[in-house]
Amino acid sequence: MATTPRPDAAPVRQPTLGPVGWLRFLWRQLTSMRTALFLLLILAVAAVPGSVFPQRSIDATRTTDWIADRPTIGPWLDRLGFFDVYATPWFASIYLLLFVSLVGCVLPRAKLHWAAMRQPPPRTPVRLERLPAHLRVEVADDGAATLDALETTLRRRRYKVHRHAPGTLSAEGGYVKETGNLLFHLALIGIIVGVAVGHLWGWKGDAIVPVGQTFAKTRFDTFAPGPWVSDDDVPPFTLRVNDFHAEFEREVTGRGQFGMPRDFTAFVTATEDGTSRDDIIQVNRPLELDGATVFLLGNGYAPVITVRDAAGEVLYSGSTPFLPQDNNYQSVGAIKVPAADPGLGFVGWFLPTAVIDEDAGPQSVFPDALQPAFALSVYEGELFPDGRPQSVFRLNTDEMTQLTNVEGTDAARIWLELGDTVQLPGERGSITFESVERFAGISVRYDPGRWLTLVSALLALGGLVITLIVPRRRIFARVGDSGPEGRTVVTVAAMAKADDTGLDSLLTDLVEDLADDQGTNEKDDR
Repeated sequence: MATTPRPDAAPVRQPTLGPVGWLRFLWRQLTSMRTALFLLLILAVAAVPGSVFPQRSIDATRTTDWIADRPTIGPWLDRLGFFDVYATPWFASIYLLLFVSLVGCVLPRAKLHWAAMRQPPPRTPVRLERLPAHLRVEVADDGAATLDALETTLRRRRYKVHRHAPGTLSAEGGYVKETGNLLFHLALIGIIVGVAVGHLWGWKGDAIVPVGQTFAKTRFDTFAPGPWVSDDDVPPFTLRVNDFHAEFEREVTGRGQFGMPRDFTAFVTATEDGTSRDDIIQVNRPLELDGATVFLLGNGYAPVITVRDAAGEVLYSGSTPFLPQDNNYQSVGAIKVPAADPGLGFVGWFLPTAVIDEDAGPQSVFPDALQPAFALSVYEGELFPDGRPQSVFRLNTDEMTQLTNVEGTDAARIWLELGDTVQLPGERGSITFESVERFAGISVRYDPGRWLTLVSALLALGGLVITLIVPRRRIFARVGDSGPEGRTVVTVAAMAKADDTGLDSLLTDLVEDLADDQGTNEKDDR
């Protein structure tokens, strides 16, 4: 029957949240595990532009060219920070929110877990038969001796045992499962801190160093210091590449594919604080300096080219790195001669073992320099339009004109083998292929947070494994009235926090252990 409210009854008012209540509500939302997982997903999505778009800290030249080639969308993406993703305020905000969320989520859980580990297991339920896994047995000993034997067996299995009332026993195990879960999340915090430390105080620099040349910290091709890194934080050093050894598979055998690389070794001389030492750098063997680590990231060819004008004066001479494009080291590159008037530029392919295929054209069929040759095109004009920086492997031809052959009908093509000298069209001089040198791709890095990140990653993996393989279980036992012939009736039951198909076998093992201690038992209910 419906009731009519009293006319003089006061209206019901919903409680309102004050400033403190709203702050508490927002804090609880931020520190929930659901929010932490959501922020982790958002962080992964926010990092995608760093892989899609060129990053200014890695390759400033490529970034500048990308923006210049897309004058409409490029500047807008630059304003939004898509070319410096990991240094943008919005990426840092997500990063810090994730850190705060994990800390606020894990620390209270750790406190609760510590308190739970110190509490005794719950009381034994009255009706153990209602639990999904239960077993009833008859034993020869009395109730107290039976519970003592069962307690010994459970403690041997690392269970925490407690007797709340006479004739009952409660046990709980698998606390390490929650410990592994907390360890996993604490390790995630360690990874975040380690990455942040490496980003703020770390630095890295890359350089292409031909054999016989030396580079120092002031001659990096690309240098990416952390926000809190100054020039004084980079230790002074020099590194000279004395020789470079590359070995390739020359026979078709069962060990590997023809042309497969077998070994790369850079023989270097490192100088620190006035002291020099000879050492080697290999792919999986970096060179440790005082405050930095030197890695061998790549290698290729740096042919020695000489360009002369019509009077025979040398306009350009030196080793020019060409960037490998495939496993046979077919390499692309550019030779820029700003001393010429107007400037000259050569662009094309360096082929370590050159052949000319009727269908594919010039190509390399083996990575070693067995029959080196160039296939080049020639341009003249402004080498550096607008003064923009350029990649050493590219030639900007926006303000250049491609030279033609003597007849003026087709573009001039230069085929240059080792030791050859070819005259340029229009009496512009000549180009000579002097020799072949190799270069080493060197990367020097300093990451003060790497050990914290590594240890945290291993702990996270260990915590995840523990969480997945260790079950959380509770076991209860109750001694009932005496059965026939003076035997004691014992009911044992088990339960788990999640689906656990091993509860029945666990109870069976416990009863068998009890039987080994006391004699034959008979199962009469399951």
